[in-house]
Amino acid sequence: MIPFILSILASSLIFVIFKLFKKYNIDTFQAIVVNYFTAALIGFIFYGNTWKPEAMEQNGWMLYAVIASLLFIFIFFILGRSSQENGVASTSIAVKMSMAISLVLLIVYHSESPSLLKIGGIVLAFIGVLLVSVPEKKAGEKSKYLWMLLILFFGCGGLDFLLNYVQDHELTILQPSLFSAISLGLSGVIGLVILTAKMAKGTTKIEGKNIIAGLILGVPNFFSIYLLLLSYKSTGWEGSTVLALTNVSVVLLSSFFGFLFFREATTSKKIIGLITAVLAIATLYIAEQNF
Repeated sequence: MIPFILSILASSLIFVIFKLFKKYNIDTFQAIVVNYFTAALIGFIFYGNTWKPEAMEQNGWMLYAVIASLLFIFIFFILGRSSQENGVASTSIAVKMSMAISLVLLIVYHSESPSLLKIGGIVLAFIGVLLVSVPEKKAGEKSKYLWMLLILFFGCGGLDFLLNYVQDHELTILQPSLFSAISLGLSGVIGLVILTAKMAKGTTKIEGKNIIAGLILGVPNFFSIYLLLLSYKSTGWEGSTVLALTNVSVVLLSSFFGFLFFREATTSKKIIGLITAVLAIATLYIAEQNF
């Protein structure tokens, strides 16, 4: 249960850090590249002693580490571009609602038979996330690049499912901590190649504040992934429940941080959404306890 709670805290902290990036005019791409290497280094320093040579023999996890690293960096690129073209709000909704894809995949793949109580909890979770995330409509506002939102919706959902699959079937010898570190390290290498190309063209210049920002971001980023992988095993809950609870809890906590530290506007719709999210958490928890 502790890894599950800490995973939610780490994921919520990432949203707070990204919010501060805008305030301090941080180059997000540079910070993200540094963040990947920082996260990988943390994994190797603290959990490198868990490495077993046998992991190289039972190496099915390698392919998934490469796929995960490509998804990490690709989703980030689309995330940044979509935020500029479609707006932060629409992009955020696409990412948050991607749990629909991963939930369906998890329920079908694991042949879960969700109870009515669990189905009700999942429905409440979607309603809560939508009410909190969807902004008030502005006249003339529309998405210019719908395909980006679709890629984020399916990409993020697929990544969540991939991490659950790897935890269940591939990490028999390799520890989740090292799988996370290797995947993030590979993402860093890919990002560094792209960043080097940008520097060669003169379109970007390295700044110290961006490096510091990446170092700070790397800590919660590593633990958000590592602890989520642990949560699939340590809670004893079905994967779909862990994922739904994680998503709605992150939305709930990050919204609270937004209200508390950034004085984000509170509307009746958001308040109802937050209450619905709390009800969703309670319903899903009760459903897993078989009350």
